[in-house]
Amino acid sequence: MKVSGARVKVALVLALLVAAQFAVRPRLGDSRFTPDFVLIALLFFAIRVRPMGGTIAGFLVGVVTDAVTPTAFGAAALALTLVGYGAGWLKAVVFADNLLVTAVFVFAASWLRDAVEVLAAHQLQGGALAWQLLAFSPLAALSTAAVAAVTLLVFRGWLRQHPA
Repeated sequence: MKVSGARVKVALVLALLVAAQFAVRPRLGDSRFTPDFVLIALLFFAIRVRPMGGTIAGFLVGVVTDAVTPTAFGAAALALTLVGYGAGWLKAVVFADNLLVTAVFVFAASWLRDAVEVLAAHQLQGGALAWQLLAFSPLAALSTAAVAAVTLLVFRGWLRQHPA
């Protein structure tokens, strides 16, 4: 009963993050700098399951993302599949209760996702590609990591990892 209660709490936090993607993110300004709440939800989910679960979740989130913004269909699916797999694989290293490790992990995952997505889409070249990868992506990753840290602080008891 205790484990299922913990799963329900994690599911509620994940649902709140997905809702924030559509209710809060559009109101935060330029989408190049705003946090990606769905990515945070994917990462919090993936570090709680095996690598295959993170891979499948990343692929599904990527396909939905590609369906919503079909400019380079498949780029988000590829990027989020890799990020989901990596998060599931790194779960032994990343502890959901450690704020600094989680923030660094989310920053790296967000930047990696952006880099894979931009490079796979083949839409930016030269200076625009450099600006995206070296300025806009790190700023978006920083805001995403900050939101992940705040989420972890607010929902620390709910997101605490229990031994399997």
